[in-house]
Amino acid sequence: MRSLKFAACIVIGLFLLAGCKSDGDDADSGNGQPVPAKSLYERLGGKEAITLVVDDFVQRAMANESVNFTRQGTSAAWDPTPANLMKLKASLVAYVSSITGGPVKYLGKDMAAAHAGMKITDKEFFTAAADLEASLIKFEVPQVERAELLQLVAATRGDVVGK
Repeated sequence: MRSLKFAACIVIGLFLLAGCKSDGDDADSGNGQPVPAKSLYERLGGKEAITLVVDDFVQRAMANESVNFTRQGTSAAWDPTPANLMKLKASLVAYVSSITGGPVKYLGKDMAAAHAGMKITDKEFFTAAADLEASLIKFEVPQVERAELLQLVAATRGDVVGK
């Protein structure tokens, strides 16, 4: 367990370092004013691209027994019916869009309330994060944007694990 926590700290540290990479000063708009940097939402490709990644991630995480995506053995067991999957994916797209600076509003529960009773372990959390990264890689999301999104996800750990 100690080595898992150490490895998790290293992974988060690498994500944080990668997310701090600077591309230099903002470009000049031609009128002496800097052009605002694009939001992560825009750099990820917007709602359409986020939807593709979320679809792939959900399939990947559901197939990964180490994630226990349906939370079997907990008071929060979940039935992945087509309707439930559609609702979950829409919620994840809204959440990712919202935390990355997109125009989509996330209207769901806060992370602690959404994960209450799920008893998610550190191992499950970081395995799911690895599945998310694999989906981002599949869709050729650049390393800087992957790291930035994974940093945002890692920040939810305290509200997700052990709830």
